Amino acid sequence: MPTYAWLARFGADFDALSPERQSASLATVGQFVDDLVRGEGFRNGLRVKGVKGAAGVFEMTWAGDGRATFEYGDPVVEGQPHVIWRRVGPHFIFDQP
Repeated sequence: MPTYAWLARFGADFDALSPERQSASLATVGQFVDDLVRGEGFRNGLRVKGVKGAAGVFEMTWAGDGRATFEYGDPVVEGQPHVIWRRVGPHFIFDQP
């Protein structure tokens, strides 16, 4: 099973979201984790791709104006990906992904 951590900024971003947007982002993270476990790539709807100008940082879409940024860290469990969540929210998160 993949492991994860989040930066303090991610926690602050998440706390600033409305309860509805928090639920939407968490539901999408569930799909993201399912895809990681399956190991066949991410479903198109998540629109996972690299963030321009931020090497090693990726973005995922969870709503029309909802994004989350992440990076991969050193595995905590051998053979399993470790995801570090960086930011979550609307497009302004790309100012400091």
